[in-house]
Amino acid sequence: MGPPLDVWDFSSPLLSLWMNRFYIYLGCALGVTFWICVQIITKKQVTSSQEKSVPGAPGRSLSFQKKQSHVSGVKIFYGSQTGMAKGFAAILAKAVTSLDLPVAVVNLKEYDPDDSLLGEISSKNVCAFLVATYTDGRPPESAEWFCKWLEEAANDFRFGKTYLKGLRYVVFGLGDSAYRSHFNKVSTNVDKWLWMLGTQRVLTRGEGDCNTVQSKHGSIEADFTAWKTKFISRLQALQRGEKKVCHRDCKKGKCESTQPGPGEMRPHLQGELHPRDAEEEEPCESSSDEESVAQNYQSLNAVVDVEDLGSIVNPMKKEKREKAQEEEKAVVQRNTEKNEDSDRRAMITPALREALTKQGYQLIGSHSGVKLCRWTKSMLRGRGGCYKHTFYGIESHRCMEATPSLACANKCVFCWRHHTNPVGTEWRWKMDQPELILKEAVENHQNMIKQFKVVPGLKADRFEEGMEVKHCALSLVGEPIMYPEINRLLKLLHQRGISSFLVTNAQFPEEIRNLTPVTQLYVSVDASTKDSLKKIDRPLFKDFWQRFLDSLKALAAKQQRTVYRLTLVKCWNVDELQAYAKLVSLGSPDFIEVKGVTYCGESAASNLTMANVPWHEEVVRFVRELVALLPDYEIACEHEHSNCLLIAHKKFKVDGEWWTWIDYSRFQELVRQYEESGGSRTFTARDYMARTPQWALFGARERGFDPKDTRYQRKNKAKDISGC
Repeated sequence: MGPPLDVWDFSSPLLSLWMNRFYIYLGCALGVTFWICVQIITKKQVTSSQEKSVPGAPGRSLSFQKKQSHVSGVKIFYGSQTGMAKGFAAILAKAVTSLDLPVAVVNLKEYDPDDSLLGEISSKNVCAFLVATYTDGRPPESAEWFCKWLEEAANDFRFGKTYLKGLRYVVFGLGDSAYRSHFNKVSTNVDKWLWMLGTQRVLTRGEGDCNTVQSKHGSIEADFTAWKTKFISRLQALQRGEKKVCHRDCKKGKCESTQPGPGEMRPHLQGELHPRDAEEEEPCESSSDEESVAQNYQSLNAVVDVEDLGSIVNPMKKEKREKAQEEEKAVVQRNTEKNEDSDRRAMITPALREALTKQGYQLIGSHSGVKLCRWTKSMLRGRGGCYKHTFYGIESHRCMEATPSLACANKCVFCWRHHTNPVGTEWRWKMDQPELILKEAVENHQNMIKQFKVVPGLKADRFEEGMEVKHCALSLVGEPIMYPEINRLLKLLHQRGISSFLVTNAQFPEEIRNLTPVTQLYVSVDASTKDSLKKIDRPLFKDFWQRFLDSLKALAAKQQRTVYRLTLVKCWNVDELQAYAKLVSLGSPDFIEVKGVTYCGESAASNLTMANVPWHEEVVRFVRELVALLPDYEIACEHEHSNCLLIAHKKFKVDGEWWTWIDYSRFQELVRQYEESGGSRTFTARDYMARTPQWALFGARERGFDPKDTRYQRKNKAKDISGC
């Protein structure tokens, strides 16, 4: 038991504190709270006084502003013929330096946009382009390649409208208004092309005028000084973090107007002209008249696909079609005994010519074209060749990509030209002679090689070799086998010592049967069942499936090299292995190329996305599973860069070594003997095969990249734009 109560002394101070401890704790808590409130109020007053001392920065502390970086630097690019643009670039650099900003001055002649332009986005640089306009509205020699690359990129679907999104830029042009039709044409185009690729214009384009009478400020130097002052002021605003920039819906090349000019459309209106459900539309043949109707509805890309204009031009098309039918009947009635070809229309309409020219095509006559392949450019710089170099030993820098027919009988969902070409089931246009086509194709190809001479990194020896065409890939666009004189064209190629790689879409079996010997004949096998082929290729022929099967049977009768080309599209055609195996037994090809589809950007005729592009490992897995069903075939080669593998017939494996390459000189000798004998001296694919190097084989550590070249990895690569 505890002590009795009389033992406790309640008069003790300590005991008194203990008994009243609650009130003591409460008082301490109130005191601490009061002290904290005083500290907060004092701190707010100090912060407020600091902010007032920093002009133009309400709501921000000075220390925070110093840490924030809105502009990391300025890059000044110049293209000059006389040196004036270079001088202006130096003056501008000095002015930028006064803002304590890093600055670099770059000669466009020494700048490769394909390698470096994407990197300017992440660097937070503002890019200033000072470009002069030279004779006849052309860029100066130092800026020629940059302008050519920029134009093709702006009009190439594979780059897309957001390729350079985030890049901030300004443009100042140097010109002479005495030449009114070409005044500052180059700077206007550079501004427009950059805008089309999704960039942000931070200041209205400046125009310097050498014509002192017409110059806004009395001289080109004064014009530049006035523009420079505005630019420096804009940079200061950007440094402070002001977000206001030139809006994307402004008029191309001019910020003053927010209304679209003649023939222009705002980006948000373009979708109305290209409905997303266009892939469900039933394909039909297009004509020159229909395309002429569409000219008034061109978008910024100037690409007209009349099959996808939908309800906007349907009434006009119907009226035109009825009128054309009436006129055609009248023409037939009046000219039954006249030359049939003289009444036919040209395949290349003005609208189509404009669209394809902007995409980098060199058009020939009324139905043919040639274009410089990206792999040709790559090998000219020692950066590796295409898969045909790895699989068959072609020299990519000496290969010409062409077509004698821009028309096609399919509208494939993965068409890498987005259906800019016309479609039809038979030849019904004017026809050019094969001599003209080949002559102009080679000349245009050589001219494009010459233009590439100014590109940094070009190898001199390969440039000289590239001027002599040794291979021709008749696979650019369209259906080459539709051309009525295709056999004559092939003979002319062989007479000039040029090998032939012909691609057909398996809708013209009779033409395949009648085809003269080809170095290598391809058939596109895009699906293995009737339903999936209709869904993917969207063929025009009603009996497309029978034509497809007959084409494969016709291929089996060919003695020279034959190839199936399979393009894998995830969720569309990768699950039909047994059906593919049956098709292989039907055509018995020498080789089977299996390639993952290349995403070519948005298209009104397709709903493909990057999700439909298989990874290389997925392509390898598909090939392994397919080969397991084909006892006469094995995996021979690989080109990882193209996401492509080669399956070869075992007859090309001699004593354990693959012979998939081609002896091109031997082929030319054999085809010459064939022609001289009137076709009696035949030859087979095994007669001109060559040994495949180790680096090209499947499983090699090089993964199909030629060790003689240097592998280049693009910095900040946003998407694959490799084409086919």
